[in-house]
Amino acid sequence: MSDELEGKVAVVTGGASGIGRATVERFAEEGARVVVADIDADAGQELAEALGDSVAFKQTDVTVTDQVQELVDFAAHRFGDLNIMFNNAGVASAMTRFLHDDLSDFSRVMSVNLLGVMLGSQHAARHMKSHGGGSIVNCSSIAGIQAGSGLATYRASKAAVIHFSRSIAVDLAPYGIRVNCIAPGNIQTAMTSYDMKSVTRFTQPLQRQGLPADVADAVVFLAGDRSAQVTGVLLPIDGGTTAGTPVSQVKLMLGATSEDRL
Repeated sequence: MSDELEGKVAVVTGGASGIGRATVERFAEEGARVVVADIDADAGQELAEALGDSVAFKQTDVTVTDQVQELVDFAAHRFGDLNIMFNNAGVASAMTRFLHDDLSDFSRVMSVNLLGVMLGSQHAARHMKSHGGGSIVNCSSIAGIQAGSGLATYRASKAAVIHFSRSIAVDLAPYGIRVNCIAPGNIQTAMTSYDMKSVTRFTQPLQRQGLPADVADAVVFLAGDRSAQVTGVLLPIDGGTTAGTPVSQVKLMLGATSEDRL
């Protein structure tokens, strides 16, 4: 590794599992001191202990303003600063067609996926404004880019994260605070309970299974100094899913064979 984040202090919400855990591990490998924020105390503490003194755990509900402020204060007190905020915590909504959706999970999904990102960004930025700037990375999803059947509340929450991130990128730029947004797609985590192989085959041009580590690598870039001139950007990490239809599916639609130009 290149020690790309040497001297940086980072917070990763939802950091005890999935994309968050992979990012905590990569941040630590790159020399950052990291606070794992999660509601799962056992998993968060286990990860912090496994990674050593450069990583600490703070149990946090990202929907509670006071707890988010305590998280920022904890990072600054424990490691002396806060330079990177990765607002990653998120939950899924019901896999239900809209006419059958009772919207009973609307408040929770919006609270975690959108309000949590807003609170994390705001409290981190207030610290960063007075301490030389920093980098905020917010986690959306390709579901926030592409419309589709089902998951209406989840899609709405992730679309809102994209627009929110671009808006505050403009608002916070005068303070040297960069804000960027990632949109993972078809990444195998505990939240992706569907048949990943079939989805990848039919929707993803790059026929490679995406891993949490792939997302973590992108976050490292956006968090560090190599992206010093990058703000207000949405970066899909989706094997080309949002770019267009895979060649294999174009062949099927056109009735092409392996000998054809396609």
